[in-house]
Amino acid sequence: MSSKFYTMALLALLSCQCLHAQEPEKEEDDSIDNPVMEADGVLSTAPTDTTGDKVYYLRPINDIVIQENRLQIPFAEQNRNIRIIDQNLIRTLPVKSVNELLTYVSGIDVRQRGPWGTQADIGIDGGTFDQSLVLINGIKISDPQTGHNMMNLPIPLDAIERIEVLRGPAARLYGVNALTGAINIITKKPTNTGITAHVYAGSSFNRDTSNNKLYGGYGVQVSGSLAGDNAQHYFSLGREQASGYRYNTAFNNNKAFYQGNLDLGKASSLQLMGGFIYNDFGANGFYSAPADKESNETVQTGLAGVGATIAVNPYWTMKPRLSYRYNHDDYIFIRQKPEVYHNRHETHVIDFEFNNTFDTDLGTFGLGLEARNERINSSNLGNWERTNYGFFGEYSFNKVKNLLVNIGAYANYNSDFGWKVLPGIDMGYRIYKGLRVFANAGLGQRLPTYTDWYYKGPQNIGNDKLAPEYSYSVEGGLKYNDEKLNASVSYFSRTTDDFIDWVKDTITAPWQPVNFHKIVTQGFSLSADYRWRNENRNAPAVALITGLSYTYLQSTIKDENKGGATEQLSRYALENLRHQLCVNANLELFRMINVTLAGRYQQRVNYKDYTLLDARVAFTRKVWSVYADITNLTNVQYIEAGAVPMTGRWFTLGFKWAWWQH
Repeated sequence: MSSKFYTMALLALLSCQCLHAQEPEKEEDDSIDNPVMEADGVLSTAPTDTTGDKVYYLRPINDIVIQENRLQIPFAEQNRNIRIIDQNLIRTLPVKSVNELLTYVSGIDVRQRGPWGTQADIGIDGGTFDQSLVLINGIKISDPQTGHNMMNLPIPLDAIERIEVLRGPAARLYGVNALTGAINIITKKPTNTGITAHVYAGSSFNRDTSNNKLYGGYGVQVSGSLAGDNAQHYFSLGREQASGYRYNTAFNNNKAFYQGNLDLGKASSLQLMGGFIYNDFGANGFYSAPADKESNETVQTGLAGVGATIAVNPYWTMKPRLSYRYNHDDYIFIRQKPEVYHNRHETHVIDFEFNNTFDTDLGTFGLGLEARNERINSSNLGNWERTNYGFFGEYSFNKVKNLLVNIGAYANYNSDFGWKVLPGIDMGYRIYKGLRVFANAGLGQRLPTYTDWYYKGPQNIGNDKLAPEYSYSVEGGLKYNDEKLNASVSYFSRTTDDFIDWVKDTITAPWQPVNFHKIVTQGFSLSADYRWRNENRNAPAVALITGLSYTYLQSTIKDENKGGATEQLSRYALENLRHQLCVNANLELFRMINVTLAGRYQQRVNYKDYTLLDARVAFTRKVWSVYADITNLTNVQYIEAGAVPMTGRWFTLGFKWAWWQH
């Protein structure tokens, strides 16, 4: 069955290419003169700086088109709670991984188990790590074994153009497992031929008491691009290695990533993507503290995708795409004695999508279908396979002045659970210039993972009777957008039925997942980003980037005895952040000196509150730059996940070099 599935998907993609070969070419558009940067479907004539990098702060984010699969809507017109982390922000923050970058967005609960992206769980607005969806260029990378592996990303930070964070149910856009939201990572699209190199090293200047060695590590990232008239290629390699920050937390991490774009005539293009990551790390206390002090884990993830954009005619655009994700998870409970407890899990996911956009006098219609096959071969969970078939339908109406309404549904057939339809709607009305009121509502679904169903261990036991969980969410608020300021304020309410939670009756009993909770989560959020640059050429070059975001969440358990339980200990039901405040400020002087100060305040419902401060100072001259980071300036002792103490104060020194063909 699997081989037939793969063959049919590949043939469907190739047939779309043959269909386009018969279409006439469109006339070239000469309406834009000498573009130097193309990103996100928007051309910019902004100049480059002395290193060849784009002057990102010149370009506002309002015109960025959010990368959805069917409807193409600019950021400023979105009726959803969306946050964009673009190059303006990425290049200034003192971070080394996507995990660390996401910690600066309130509403995103990043529960790390080590520095530099070693391992982390991602939750959105109080949801668990299995309820949110992560994508790379629109390709879903969720793992059917466990959400713990979802952030094992084969992308160095230097390869990222921007990250789109969509809060709220996203089933209408992306399908299942986007119950609380989606995070879409968009990689760079080269417009110049060049090479960049990035090296850095850091330490806490603490020592391992077992061998008196200094805790610290280093990283190397090298990327290159080849940009021609009909083909653009981007590749990146990265390696990070460290002795950790406490006993048995050493890691080494190797990444490779490629992205290509081939022009197949004036009306279509072919997109290619591939990546691989090898991530080996000491997992002291990561999952079963304190018993797993000597545990070790190796996670390898491969990703490949091929897609096309085909303008059949001026009114119909097709976007077929085929992707494959491989993951190998090797976990040893006692590294010195692998025979005591050793799990090996291997997953294979292949996903075919066929999306269409139709522009008509009545509005824009989006239609799509998806076929997704998931397989696992595991020494602990067994060998299993399941298939999802999905059908998307969307309609965007903008024929009334200042009003935009988007409505749609995702109909999903799962080989284990049958049919489910997940509708959604959003609407917005522009009150005055950049001020608009918006509202949205939708349903979401999360399927149990194979770990939920079949895990066998001394402290965790699966439950093969688990059913999916479903959510219903509503949200409303105000947005303001202009060239310098983007701000929003909103309120949402989400009800999750058949919530999947790991519970137990007594302290000594093993954890086991059940469907018995109804969780009601309500939240308030606000955000503001302000960017300014001195446009007077006779005055010193000064630029300012500031940001603030705050989220308040309140979760309540309803009908707790639905499954016949009395009092049970819960692992995930009420573990959300109640207060989360993120602020950042960057000052750039003379296009040479950059100073960044960033802070986060977090208070979890079952943990003490804490405040973290990070800083970066950078100096740039022509083709090179040097920077110094200090994270956790005040050396706060805190925990984000389980019983894993996080890194204290950490110092990093880095160097970047770039060469671009002019």
